[in-house]
Amino acid sequence: MSEEAFGQLLRRLRGNRPLEAVAHAADISASYLWKLENGKRNATHTVVERLEVATHAQGALIEAYERIETKPAPNAAFAPSIAEIRPVRTLDMNDAFGEDATERRRLLQIAAGVGSLGPTEALRQLIDLAIPTARSIEDWELTCADHLHAIRHRPPAQVAADVNIDLGAVLHQLQQTTAQLGADHAQSRGLYRALAALSTLHANVLTRLGDHGAAIRWWRTARHAADASGDLYLQLGVRSTEAGHGMSGQRDPATVLRMLDSAQPLAARAPGSYGAALIDYTRSKALAMVGRHDEAQFTLERVSEQLATGSLPVGIMPDYWRAGQLPYARVWVYSAAGDEDRAVEAREQVIAGNPDYQYPVIARLLTAQCTVVSGGVDAGLREAAEVLDDLPVMHRTTMVAHAGRMVVGAVPVEQRERPAVGDLKAMLAIER
Repeated sequence: MSEEAFGQLLRRLRGNRPLEAVAHAADISASYLWKLENGKRNATHTVVERLEVATHAQGALIEAYERIETKPAPNAAFAPSIAEIRPVRTLDMNDAFGEDATERRRLLQIAAGVGSLGPTEALRQLIDLAIPTARSIEDWELTCADHLHAIRHRPPAQVAADVNIDLGAVLHQLQQTTAQLGADHAQSRGLYRALAALSTLHANVLTRLGDHGAAIRWWRTARHAADASGDLYLQLGVRSTEAGHGMSGQRDPATVLRMLDSAQPLAARAPGSYGAALIDYTRSKALAMVGRHDEAQFTLERVSEQLATGSLPVGIMPDYWRAGQLPYARVWVYSAAGDEDRAVEAREQVIAGNPDYQYPVIARLLTAQCTVVSGGVDAGLREAAEVLDDLPVMHRTTMVAHAGRMVVGAVPVEQRERPAVGDLKAMLAIER
């Protein structure tokens, strides 16, 4: 396949999405993406892997890239690529150890998927299958903690690819375990918890990338896995974080409130718990978004003590459910209400204590919104523009962009022709 054909494939996969959106998801510049599509630059394997995730290419881009890279020079000796090696000997070897038909099909799928996974990862998975040792629940908990750390510090497109690999692995182990021990066995329930946590992280990453349709489907999977685990507190944690991410342009705030209403029977089973408080924490932000400021503040203050001192009794990703929840909710609620003093105080607590790169940025944008709500339109818009201008491209998530749009949305309609409004809109258009 020619370089031009690679570019044409890339352009077709991008579809109607703007150059900037796909480039941002792949952590490259829009101009570089344009040159790739038009055959004016060559891609690296790392960039192609990122574009795979950003365009949902399902292996097509890497396959096209590897055909270019492995194309033999004239008169060169023939050497088959890894993707061309058939797994016959591998299957014969596994048959000798009594490998069943399902496992043989999995080996075939992995061998056929070398182009989509990359040769090194495909080889690693084949090796894993040759070593019949299941990963422990403790190992899965460590894996989730590693992915959480990555989400907080690395570009989301890179994290999505890594989480995907472990999602496939935990599902495979879960299928084997439930077939042998049943779905109610402690080992199976532990794997359901791991699946719920990984699905939550994957939905989180997809939300940051702006792939909201896929994110909603993965939130649903996370809920189902949490329910299958039988862990009430995990069920509450998943529902709270799903609703919270829904407010970043993924869902209508009224829909979020309905979701939280549907979680109330679960919360009623653990009254006064941190899990129940998480549901109301998210409710307070949704109420603030629809202008019900008194209800939002009352709801938040009612659960503040529990949020400040409690924790979710879930062994998997404990820091995910706890990290900086209370000050982040306060900056959200008080900014929407125009309470600058309390909003700024909460923002400083978020900046000092939240380990995730995007939440201090969102907190600063929310206090810029507060300035606008309080009448300082130009000052708030300039503050938001400075925040975005200082932000590295790799950290400009869709959630950050949505917070910027909230600043614009706070400007009174009759003042939206101000030059500062146009300037901020132009910056945000790059993120769409």
